[in-house]
Amino acid sequence: MTTVRPTAKKPSLLARARTPRKPMLWFEIVLIAVSYWLYSLVRNAVPQEKALALRHADWVWDTERRIGIGVEHAINHAVNKVTWLIVGMNYYYATLHFIVTIGVLVWLYRCHPGRYISGRLALFATTGIALIGFYFFPLAPPRLMEDAGFIDTVAVHHTWGSMSQGSAASVSNPYAAMPSMHIGWSTWCATMIACFARHPWAKALGILYPVATLLVIISTANHFWTDALGGLICLGIGFAFSYAWFGSFPWQLPQYIERRNPDPG
Repeated sequence: MTTVRPTAKKPSLLARARTPRKPMLWFEIVLIAVSYWLYSLVRNAVPQEKALALRHADWVWDTERRIGIGVEHAINHAVNKVTWLIVGMNYYYATLHFIVTIGVLVWLYRCHPGRYISGRLALFATTGIALIGFYFFPLAPPRLMEDAGFIDTVAVHHTWGSMSQGSAASVSNPYAAMPSMHIGWSTWCATMIACFARHPWAKALGILYPVATLLVIISTANHFWTDALGGLICLGIGFAFSYAWFGSFPWQLPQYIERRNPDPG
């Protein structure tokens, strides 16, 4: 007599989407490219309300000084006196934001495929939340405040990297300073490195990365330090979204995806 085994119920599309899986290289390249294009498109499509952005900047700066935490002006002027340092910071601001983030994504993909998709989702969610901040709270960076006395270090030292100058000004929104994605992305990188890197020196460098980035964004007058706080809040929401989707944080997932054995029946 032949025993008929019950057919296992096939998981739904939603259930499969919420299960960590091995990432596919071609899909990830396309997804990241399209996502960044959409992010740039939406960010730069936010109405460039200069007057409102400058009023918000005045309010932030006045509030910080009133409660005794307005340190950006002093740091900006002090670091600007050391030419080699501020020039290096200008290039740091313009390049590492993208290079390090992409590098960490590639490292996760190659060495931690079981954690990659959850980590990538946290980064994408963080960036998506930031777009809401750009839209509802346009904010001018300190360097564009007309009467506050901040130094635009890119303009003074003639380095490249300012998206509000030259031909780039027509395709970039300079009034999207809150929240700071330089801090959101760098802290995401630091979290991934601190959790998954093998060597203590690598973990230490990862942790120092957002600290250095905070000093850079203030020294170059591209952000208030409260913008950095906004970036951290967005990152917290991003990780919460990833946890809600997968039921685990990236560091709670296995390094590799276990291969499922085919049904022997």
